[in-house]
Amino acid sequence: MHSAGDGGPVRLPCRSGPRSGFGHHLTRAEVAQYWSRLTPLKGAAELLRACAERGWAVVLASSASGREFDVMKKALDADDAIDASTKAGDVDASKPSPDLVQVALKRAGVAADRAVFVGDAVWDAQAAQRAGVRCLGVLSGGISRQELLDAGAEQVYDGPDDLLTRLDDSALGDPNRL
Repeated sequence: MHSAGDGGPVRLPCRSGPRSGFGHHLTRAEVAQYWSRLTPLKGAAELLRACAERGWAVVLASSASGREFDVMKKALDADDAIDASTKAGDVDASKPSPDLVQVALKRAGVAADRAVFVGDAVWDAQAAQRAGVRCLGVLSGGISRQELLDAGAEQVYDGPDDLLTRLDDSALGDPNRL
């Protein structure tokens, strides 16, 4: 789950409305208009459940705030797999600052070297790297594979469903391997 920083357009991890799609930016007003029709990216909820089943503490870390975060979390419909969450209002600085990742680590109760962050933007990979956390990239945010790799993602997948299919061979395959 991901969105842009405070006050800017929202980049949805979901599809909704006539103008949606990967990399399309919606204003907060458009989000409000379409939020009842949001659906998660293919494989997103299943990926969270698979991680939880493998023993990962699953924490949503989003730059979204308030109602926007709540609506996206509801659309994801994976509360059964989510241990904790953190959003814009929990930190002073948004990604690429490591603050959001550090709060997520604290809420998960794990050290940075025992965590893996999944993100779809350059600032996600940078925030994870600055917090000392491994990062896997997904191509759902309109950012290229090479940009994510250059920003610090160690592997990049076509989307949550691709990562789910290749989970065993990824950094998320087994939390005991870290």
